[in-house]
This record gives sequence, C-alpha cells and structure tokens, in this order.
Amino acid sequence: MKKHFTFQLLFLLAVSVFILSCTRNDDEGAPVFPEGSTESVNLWVQDSMKRYYYWAEQMPAKPDYHLPVKDFFKSLLSAQDRFSFAVDTQDPSSYPRSVRNMYGFDYAVIQLANGNVVTTVKLVMKNSPAFNSGLERGMMITKINGTAITAANAEELTSSIKDKTVIELRVGNWKNGAVTDEKNITVYYGYSFEQPLESKIFEKNGKKTGYLYIYDFPDGMTSSLNQKFAAFKAAGIQELILDLRYNYGGSVSSAAALCSMIPSGISSSSPFIIYKGNKNGGEVKRTFARQIAYDPAALDFNALRTNALNLNKVYILTSRSTASASEIVINNLKPYMQVIQVGDVTLGKDMAGFMVEDKRKPKKISWQLHPVIYKVFNADGEGGYNNGISPQITASEYAALPLLPLGDSQETLIAEAMNNIYSKSAGKNALDGSIKILFQSDTPSAAIGK
Repeated sequence: MKKHFTFQLLFLLAVSVFILSCTRNDDEGAPVFPEGSTESVNLWVQDSMKRYYYWAEQMPAKPDYHLPVKDFFKSLLSAQDRFSFAVDTQDPSSYPRSVRNMYGFDYAVIQLANGNVVTTVKLVMKNSPAFNSGLERGMMITKINGTAITAANAEELTSSIKDKTVIELRVGNWKNGAVTDEKNITVYYGYSFEQPLESKIFEKNGKKTGYLYIYDFPDGMTSSLNQKFAAFKAAGIQELILDLRYNYGGSVSSAAALCSMIPSGISSSSPFIIYKGNKNGGEVKRTFARQIAYDPAALDFNALRTNALNLNKVYILTSRSTASASEIVINNLKPYMQVIQVGDVTLGKDMAGFMVEDKRKPKKISWQLHPVIYKVFNADGEGGYNNGISPQITASEYAALPLLPLGDSQETLIAEAMNNIYSKSAGKNALDGSIKILFQSDTPSAAIGK
C-alpha cells in the first residue's frame, strides 16, 4: 500500500514532533516494558496521546497495554472522535483504504424518481488507474467484479474491493433514462498523481465569472494558485466559484493562501484561524501571513495579495466529501466576505492535527499517530460545525443524469451558482427532493479505514 494518499484524513500543520522516550511514562509509578515490545510501543502511544490528544482527559486511566497497537490506540479514543487513526509504516495493511486512494475514482448509488436504482461515477482523478483505464465521470456502473450493484449490497461490494489489487467494472452510458453501450473496464490498484487546479471563465451579459476546481490542499500549491488568480485578475472576473465538492482537505497553510487571494480589506496582520487544544496545547491564534508561512515552499502573503481579486462575495460548491481544510475555507472567509455555499452539507471536520512519530535516529518505533489535536475557529471565534456546514442553496449534483464534466457551465451545481449570480435566485434543482442518495463510496464509513 502506498504511503502517499490523494487525500488527507487529518490536515497537517507542518510540524515535526520529537518524542524522546518510548519505554517510560513521566507519571510516577508508570509501568516499564522491554524496549521493542508491543507494550512499550503502547506506552509510547499513551504518552503521546496524553500530551497532544484533544480529548486526553477522557482517556482511560488504566488501558490494556497487552492489546495489539492499533486496538490499543482505538481504546484511547473519545466516543466523539470520528477521525483519529494510526498506521504502522512497516505494515501496508494498516493504512486507510478507500476506492479513491486505491483506484482513483468514486461513485454514488442513487434512487431515481421512478424508483430505479443506478450507480454513477462521480469522480475520476486525473492520471489515476481509473483514468488510465478509460473510466469517466458520468459513466454508469452496473456490475463490480461480476456482481450487479444494489442498494443492499453497495457498501459490502465497496468494502470487498479494498482488499483487491484489480477490479472489473461493467460500465455504460446514460441515454434516454437507461444504461447503453455497456463494456468491461479493468482497473488496477496503483498510484494517483497530484491533481491539477482546473479553471474556467464564464461570461454572460457582460459579467465574467471565474470557476476554480480544487481537489485538495497540498503544501506547495501557492505558485499554482497565484497563476490561476493572476489569470482571473487579468480577465477582470467579477464573481468567483470555488468547487470544493470532493476536497477532503490537506494543508491549512494552502487553505489560508487561497483565502488570502479572494476578499478585499485584509492585511498580513489580519487574523485567520484560532486553534484550541487540550491543557497542553492551549489556544493558538494565527494571522493569514503566519499561517501561510508554515509552508516553507509557499509564496508569502504580500506576493499572493498582488493577484488578489478583492471580492465581497464568493460561491463555494460543497458535498458530504467537503472536509477539513476546505471547511476552514468556508468558515474562515465568513468574517471578511459573503460566502454563498451551494450543494450539500459538508462532512463536519472542525478539527486539526499533525502527525506524531518517533524522530530519533535510528527510529525505534515505526508507528505514526494522526490524532485530533485542535478544534478550529475563524477570526470571529465561530466554529463548532461538527455536524457539517449547511449550504444557503441546497442542490444535488445527481438531479440531472448523466453527470456532466466538472467545469461545464450546465453541470448541476455550477448551473445553480451561475443562476444565482445572473438571476439572483436558485434554480429548480435546489428544491428537487426526488433523487435519493443511497450510498457513496467516499462516505466516512467507506473512506476512513479505522
């Protein structure tokens, strides 16, 4: 299993954590175990979690040190925690697995107004195994490994393909309310390359609208963002649509860089984010400039502001796959401008963390911890969106089949935003409740392997 993921389940703060001891606890009377034993690793896990974990005070006082490491880590987690996880860098099977990070695509099982159940491909990552096999957004999947997909077996089928290295898909096109031109596509497990930013400029009635699709927020993306915004600024766009519908998050610094290029009236000292941790972590406040600077490869705040659009409003397209740093974009722009969210409620990951690992040389513990460490808030102290951020314009991208390419002006969510921009009202799809989403391969249970 590869150690690089196309999405990040906990976005990084670009911090290296040095853990100096793996065999003792600072508490008087703590147990001591032989170095290299499972128990000694578990003690290191406990020490680390006591220091950094947001819910450290809820951890059991006397955990079972004899459990396997992954089970021990789970035994420490709060019932409120949906996102913390641990991996053993020497054991590929310990890494979270999903259809997206293994094969480079995602799909949804939906029930149409007439009661029929169909499965549509909603995302195909560029230069991924699925992309190279000819899979396209908007195709319909009728079978996975020879088994027809139903509402009852969709989750089980999704789980089963995460244990394989090759899958066979029966796919077709959607025409006149039916699947036609069926064929088989073989997709091999493999690496998906970093996803490019995709942009368009739409013009209607003399008004120009910029569209920017952002798959995730890796460190080092500020140069690409700067180029896109320079093109938008040169074209004189008056409105902006950010498409974050499949964005699981990533670097908070990259999210801050994006946010710095949109509103007017901000400076390097303008507050961007507040982190609130446990008694050890306390409260940390960061300005736009300081948060951006945590990415050593980033352009600085002043360089980015030269291509700022200075808008007073932004449209953001969202879904249940919009999480972490992409939710920070939504919430943390609100103190500075009007944010009009179009689509579905977001995932609700109002938390931040960084990777905790043994930095000694030579390394004695191969495990990496990815715990929740902070709750995050905007400059006005607003946060607490663990149930997701609700859109002002509710719309389903499945309201019209087949799904159109991302960036197409007639694609459902883009059309909803465009309709609001040019006619100041939501379209008919915003009220369409006839489509029911039965299962999505990137739902939290399907995407996060704990």
